[in-house]
Amino acid sequence: MCIQLRLLLGIMLLFVSLTVMAGKADDSTFNEIQLQLGNLLIAEERFNEAIEAFTLAKRGTPTVNQIFRARQGTVMSMFRLARFGEAHDEAILAYSAAPDNSSAVALYGDALWARGLFGEAEEAYQAALGFDPEDGRGHHGLAKGLVTRGRLSEAMDAAQTALRYLPRDPELHHTVGTIYERMQRFEESAIAFGNYVNLLPAKHRSARAAWSRSQIRFLRSFGNRMPFKMASGSSDQRYTVPFKLVREKIVVRAKVNGGREIDFVVDTGAEQTVLSQEVARRQRVQPVVYTLSAGVGEVGFRGLQLARIDTLQIGSLVIENVPSLIKNPPLGGMPSRETESFSPLAAGLSIRIDYDRQRLTLGRHLDASQPDFELPLRVHRLATVRGKINNERDASFVVDTGGEVISLSAAAASTIETQPMTRSFPLKVYGSSGWDPEAFLLPGVNLMFDSISFNNYPVVVLNLHAPSALLGFELGGIIGHDFLKRYLVDFDLDKSVIRLAHRSSAAVLSD
Repeated sequence: MCIQLRLLLGIMLLFVSLTVMAGKADDSTFNEIQLQLGNLLIAEERFNEAIEAFTLAKRGTPTVNQIFRARQGTVMSMFRLARFGEAHDEAILAYSAAPDNSSAVALYGDALWARGLFGEAEEAYQAALGFDPEDGRGHHGLAKGLVTRGRLSEAMDAAQTALRYLPRDPELHHTVGTIYERMQRFEESAIAFGNYVNLLPAKHRSARAAWSRSQIRFLRSFGNRMPFKMASGSSDQRYTVPFKLVREKIVVRAKVNGGREIDFVVDTGAEQTVLSQEVARRQRVQPVVYTLSAGVGEVGFRGLQLARIDTLQIGSLVIENVPSLIKNPPLGGMPSRETESFSPLAAGLSIRIDYDRQRLTLGRHLDASQPDFELPLRVHRLATVRGKINNERDASFVVDTGGEVISLSAAAASTIETQPMTRSFPLKVYGSSGWDPEAFLLPGVNLMFDSISFNNYPVVVLNLHAPSALLGFELGGIIGHDFLKRYLVDFDLDKSVIRLAHRSSAAVLSD
């Protein structure tokens, strides 16, 4: 299949060249050839070349259908290249030309999603289904939105409906696998990811297929073990442990596989619990496969090992079969050793952070409270909330207890108006992927999170292209300790909200 695809691509390229030189094809025929060529190039994961083909397909006098297909192919290629802003602009053109066409509306929803505008994307998907209740992309979009709000059963229903209409769309099978993984049903997740791989045109050479095969092997390594099994107390029990602040990070003591207590950073900005190579070796945590990670720093994408911790104990809380990342190979040239971190949200645990008393409460469920602010929470691999930059740009921000400052992505910062006299100041910042040589301090930015405002505020601008590409949507920035320290903070996965109470009233709301 792979050889046949490459042979067909070569024949198509030769035919296009000969046709152009001979001048024999009319516009419609030439445009159709370019569309077919673009689709073949997408299958080969040659996305820049695909965009060129789709651009040529819009020249001359193409049919309305050809223009839409060219724009659709361009948008899908730009998604794969993490060119989310350009994809959004192209999708607007497709939507403007056919605002009552379900495919155009669903494509616009995909572009909104890729900008991190999840609510607007869901509205577009609903509109697409209003025009055509059998639009598979519309149902798929609703499934993705429901997952971010923790409504997993409804998300699975929507994803299975989408598959009835588009059974051979690999992306839909990947979404089903993601939902099963969030449900902690790893074998069914592995089957869905296997379907995804088998439907990829160039599955034997595709990087996406290779990483998915690694994920399948990891999921199946659990066998009959229940991931994130609560080995202590009942599933409704809450656990409160002390923490200390170290360089503005929340640090708790934990045991890995019954070893001695060591420091773990509580990190809501991480997808998994993370171990250093040294601790993993000492506590007999065996790597299973490599996976792809991404973070702040010039390394960008980074291969790390996936592993399973048999037991992780924090205070009296004991969790069995914890998926984890091992930072191997370790980064060189860092100012300090890479630390261990615990991701409670990945384990399905809601948390309450009491900065005044330095206590952390963890549990499947939190008790009700009356906060001063309540921010809608979306979890798509990472926890995000909606923010507005300079009253002109809406974006999704990662809420990161492992982070220190409030930052903007370079992509978001490049699109906002700043004061004429505003100067930026270079910074030396390092993250999970090394040093970010492009980081700088940008003063005079206005930020708004619901009714919480930061006016004329200095933000750190970071290159977040790699994590955005891995997540599949454009990050607006990160909010860390500088934001969270002002409040008693609840990350409530049940209600899909972050509750914030001014620390003066924390004693009333705390457990």
